[in-house]
Amino acid sequence: MARKIDDIQRDIERTRRQLASTLDELADRSRPENVVNDAKQTATAKLRDPQIQKILLGVGAVIVGGIVISVLRSRKRSNDIKELQKLLAGRV
Repeated sequence: MARKIDDIQRDIERTRRQLASTLDELADRSRPENVVNDAKQTATAKLRDPQIQKILLGVGAVIVGGIVISVLRSRKRSNDIKELQKLLAGRV
């Protein structure tokens, strides 16, 4: 049995409303401020994870350790250069 024209028109209208709703939702999701807010929420949620906090703490410790070693080496070289300059100045 064939469908009635009224049924087909109702289906078409329902499909149009659903499509319009979907397009509105996609437009809302793609707005830059919404994308930024979603990214912030995701990052905040990940930073609250204890496992991620441990990893970041470890990475931070390695970075700080590298900076400390670099400063200490720089000071040692500076002191070595000053000592060489004194020795060379004494030879003249």
